[in-house]
Amino acid sequence: MRRPHNRERHRLTNTGWLRASVLGANDGIVSTSSLIVGVAAGHANHANVLLSGAAALVAGGMSMAVGEYISVHSQADTEHALLAQERLELADDYAGEAKELTEIYVHRGVERPLAARVAEQLMAHDALGAHARDELGLSVQSAARPLQAALASAASFATGALVPLIVAAGTAPRYLIGCTVLASLGCLLVLGALSAKVGGADVLPAALRVTLWSALAMGVTAGVGALLGTRL
Repeated sequence: MRRPHNRERHRLTNTGWLRASVLGANDGIVSTSSLIVGVAAGHANHANVLLSGAAALVAGGMSMAVGEYISVHSQADTEHALLAQERLELADDYAGEAKELTEIYVHRGVERPLAARVAEQLMAHDALGAHARDELGLSVQSAARPLQAALASAASFATGALVPLIVAAGTAPRYLIGCTVLASLGCLLVLGALSAKVGGADVLPAALRVTLWSALAMGVTAGVGALLGTRL
């Protein structure tokens, strides 16, 4: 016998934070490991390899934070402008806005008399909130938070970048490239599988996709580093 439950939990509620965290960690691992491998392939000494990796961690984390802050802040500005416009429209033509909300519900399949009553009751409770949600597609859960997004991106990038940097720091120079690549690809494989499982997608294709493309990025960077190392 199935046990009753009060609230269903859907996987899509996790996709926002999951996507940001996975992308940040992936970027941290791939970019930092590729840089370390590329510099090492160019026959740089161990100290310079570690310096390059540390610089990649800091610069990448700051770049992620700044880029995410600017992007999300632009989104927040757009949301505020839309809400301000909607607030003015409600003040100027409340009845017209009620009809507009009614039409939205009718197009979604609600019978017109019921749609009109729903619109009336929702607007009586919170007119701006009803239009923000059903006309503009805005909600409290999806509201843009620039500072939070910037800190989360920087933290996830730095966490990912620490993996190849720690491996490189604790590995002898002759084994540095192989160990860094294996450790990074292993973490990417696990991360790809975990994100797919949480998101409800097929685990194996997602994990292999992340791993193979990351291996290609490291291989290309190593090749460029080796080529330039013999010419500089």
